[in-house]
Amino acid sequence: MTSTANTISLSLPTTHNPSSLSKPKSLPDFYLRFRNQNPKLTRVGISVTNPNNRITTLSTIRASTASVMEASSKEKALPTIVEVDLGNRSYPIYIGSGLLDQPELLQRHVHGKRVLVVTNSTVAPLYLDKVVDALTRGNPNVSVDSVILPDGEKYKNMETLMKVFDKAIESRLDRRCTFVALGGGVIGDMCGFAAASFLRGVNFIQIPTTVMAQVDSSVGGKTGINHPLGKNLIGAFYQPQCVLIDTDTLNTLPDRELASGLAEVIKYGLIRDAVFFEWQEKNMAALMARDPSAMAYAIKRSCENKAEVVSLDEKESGLRATLNLGHTFGHAIETGFGYGVWLHGEAVAAGMVMAVDMSYRLGWIDDMLVKRVLNILQQAKLPTAPPDTITVEMFKSVMAVDKKVADGLLRLILLKGSLGNCVFTGDYDRKALDDTLRAFCKS
Repeated sequence: MTSTANTISLSLPTTHNPSSLSKPKSLPDFYLRFRNQNPKLTRVGISVTNPNNRITTLSTIRASTASVMEASSKEKALPTIVEVDLGNRSYPIYIGSGLLDQPELLQRHVHGKRVLVVTNSTVAPLYLDKVVDALTRGNPNVSVDSVILPDGEKYKNMETLMKVFDKAIESRLDRRCTFVALGGGVIGDMCGFAAASFLRGVNFIQIPTTVMAQVDSSVGGKTGINHPLGKNLIGAFYQPQCVLIDTDTLNTLPDRELASGLAEVIKYGLIRDAVFFEWQEKNMAALMARDPSAMAYAIKRSCENKAEVVSLDEKESGLRATLNLGHTFGHAIETGFGYGVWLHGEAVAAGMVMAVDMSYRLGWIDDMLVKRVLNILQQAKLPTAPPDTITVEMFKSVMAVDKKVADGLLRLILLKGSLGNCVFTGDYDRKALDDTLRAFCKS
């Protein structure tokens, strides 16, 4: 058995009603700080003191719940702002309808005169012109180039990444340029990695257009590409200048992509936000029907959850790893089955079921929670088991090179205790893992 030093527990009940802040159990002291540095944007910050009284530092978590309101019929709706607090690398996440029609939101984060928009062949016909207009409207000093990549997870590789560098170099972009990622998680990861590497680092902005990217991959600064032997093994932590989530872009999202993104929404409820999970159980039909208010709340609450974790553990030394519930199994499915055959969220959904199964075998959760997880994933029309072709040996081979392996030990995110609690640990009975793999694989 390994030392319990390898175990990170997460139990952070968080606030769900903007008008009623409840006291988190594990974080005893908090206060609200109201800022209004810009009269058009209202931020509400939550600062939380460390529960260990021997530590005097203050961890600041700003996950704002600024209201989306129209002051008058002539004014545009103000975006909701969730701020990721990382000191001098802090940045806002703007959430709202029609934000691409508010050019000032993007333009305030472009510091030089040159912009490169990185997008793909699916998104470009839909939103590239709108983004170029938002970057240049009333701003004639800025020039915009673009590179259109092929669409799909199978293109998230070094060969495709080089096309971004080729365009940047051909366009003679300098260190004051800004890269803009316009698309889903693949585009966001690749554009961010290109920005982290080009001229040893240039600014970039995320404009996510899928649920998956809006609730998860665009937030937190994880960038990278896949390798034939494993997913996301090559990359960097590199934070954007801002994330702009125009919820109107979801109007063109296929149903399968919508469901895939909801897997990450469900994840937040399972690992740290029981009230959010219970809300999802009551509102999954509304989310599947693309109800605007339900979708806006799910995006906001997901971003708040991720912003809080990233603020405390930017580079995944422990706490942030809990955001990967189901991902170790899911990445093995994606790698073994072939990148892009299943969408990321589909693989993660099946991976979460496997993680939940293993948690139950360890005696860490009860059977009712297992049933609730299966039920909500089925409501979201997501897979609850891996493909028949994935074998036990394929799982073990891919999981052996997972990023969460340390000193040869595979650490997993598993549920433990009541809903909303999880652990990141290598301290588990290996037989439970073997039993889970055999239960879900034919060979």
